[in-house]
This record gives sequence, C-alpha cells and structure tokens, in this order.
Amino acid sequence: MSGGPGPGPGPVAGASGAETGPDGGPDSGPDTSPVPDYAALHRLDGRALVLLGAGNGIGRQTAHALAAGGARVLCVDVDEERARAVAAETGGVPYSADVTRREAVRELFAAAPELLGGRPVGGVVDIVGMARYAALPELDDAGWDWHFDLVLRHAWLAVQYGGEAVAAAGGGPLVFVASVSGLTAAPLHAAYGAAKAGLISLVRSAAIELGPRGVRVNAVAPGVVWTPRVAALLGPEGRRLNAENAPLGRVAQTRDIAAALYFLASPQSSYMTGQTLVVDGGVGVKFPYPTVGGAR
Repeated sequence: MSGGPGPGPGPVAGASGAETGPDGGPDSGPDTSPVPDYAALHRLDGRALVLLGAGNGIGRQTAHALAAGGARVLCVDVDEERARAVAAETGGVPYSADVTRREAVRELFAAAPELLGGRPVGGVVDIVGMARYAALPELDDAGWDWHFDLVLRHAWLAVQYGGEAVAAAGGGPLVFVASVSGLTAAPLHAAYGAAKAGLISLVRSAAIELGPRGVRVNAVAPGVVWTPRVAALLGPEGRRLNAENAPLGRVAQTRDIAAALYFLASPQSSYMTGQTLVVDGGVGVKFPYPTVGGAR
C-alpha cells in the first residue's frame, strides 16, 4: 500500500556519487554568506557628488535627496541664482556653469574636489535637458543642434571629465536623466527623442568602457513629470488626461524621479550598470492596440 506524500525530495546521488540538491545542483549545505547592513546601503555619508542641473524641478528635488542621504553636493546650474538657492536649501556648494561647453566642464571637475572640502568626486548625477516642439519639416539646423547640445553633449562631457574624476577616486556612479521619448516616439519630438536615444546608447557604451575602473553608468527614463515647466505648458486639463492615461492614476512628481536617481547613485544599485530604468507610472507597458472591452 502506498503512503501519503512525503516531505519532499532530499539529496540524491548524482552520476559521480556526489550528493545533489532537489534542483540537480550540488548540495552545499546551509547558506552562511554574510548579510550586509541593508539600511546602510541606502546611505551616502561621506560621499562628494556633483549634481548638474540642480537649480529647478527634478534637479532641486535630487539635491535634497542626495543631501538627506548624507552626501556633500556640488549644486551646478547655468543660472547662478538658482544654484545658490538650492545649495542654501540643502547645505550644498553652489557652482554656475554652462555644462554644454567643454572648457566649462573641464574647469568644473578640476575645481570640484577643493570646493567639496578636499574630497574626491565620488559620483555625478546629470539632470540637464529640455525639449522644444517642432514638426520634422519645420525642424532647422539650429533646432537640431540645440537639442543635441542640451540633451546629449553635456552628458558626453560629463562621461569624459566626470567619469575620469570618479574613476580616479576609486569608482562610483554616473547617473543621467533619459526619457521615454528615447525609447518610443512622440509627435513633434523628433530631435529630442533622437538625442535621448543617443544618451541611452552613450550610457551603455560608457558602462562597458568605465566598468573595469569601478564606474557604474545608468539612467532614469521618465514619462510625463509635473515640473514647473510642464505644468505651465499642459495646465490642469493636461494633468487630468495624463493621470487617466497612467495605470497608477496620477502624473509623476519630481520627487518620484529624484527617488529613482537616488537609488542609482546609492550602493544599493552596486551591481547595476548600462541600464535605463523607466519611471512612467506603467504607461509604457500598456497594450497599445484597441481590444474588446476597451480600457477594462
């Protein structure tokens, strides 16, 4: 007579006579791997970080996030007053520069360690970017070049000079703001989308080249984020429509993107590199075709 189900399969003898576990792999006994202090992995104490585009919106929230985590932050913005304001709010150091210009970026990273109290640059977070709307037939050379300067060129320079500074300090994160426009397509966004797609590719290439020197390179790709500029552009009706379009039922706040940037700048993401993390409230994973039952 057969009995009931037993407690499950135990180790069995493999072809060589060695014991194997239920999954067919070697039975190595109990797990004695060390357990880190996971809460401490969230902290940035003692780190000196350079934040590009710190003065407003996502940049301002990110300055607050990094400072709250214990980092000393060099708050860089093209607008000197905004740089000073956010530095005053967060206990950071203000610095004004046009980071689309090579000489300005070179000087920034040469000066950063002294400005940060003699600490080497332990990471870079780059928020800089903006879009203008234009149909392809109307897009001229100046508009194309403007987007590639303001969306991609500064990131290239940050990889060159910031990446070298971080590598020389023993490694750390480079984190960029990409966009879902670099992964999909939107009307009137051709130049912006092309530049953001280039940024996503740059992140992957930089991850491969700088990884052996301890530098991690990642990006966050937001969808619609309710920055002051977007609020002025879309208004209350635009907010309502975008909230209805998101499975989470709201538009992103700047703090949502700052939180993702913080994660990629922290030791919690120490084995992530070359990745673009989409933060869009689930909009990008929706089935894009009409179906029976509609939105249900």
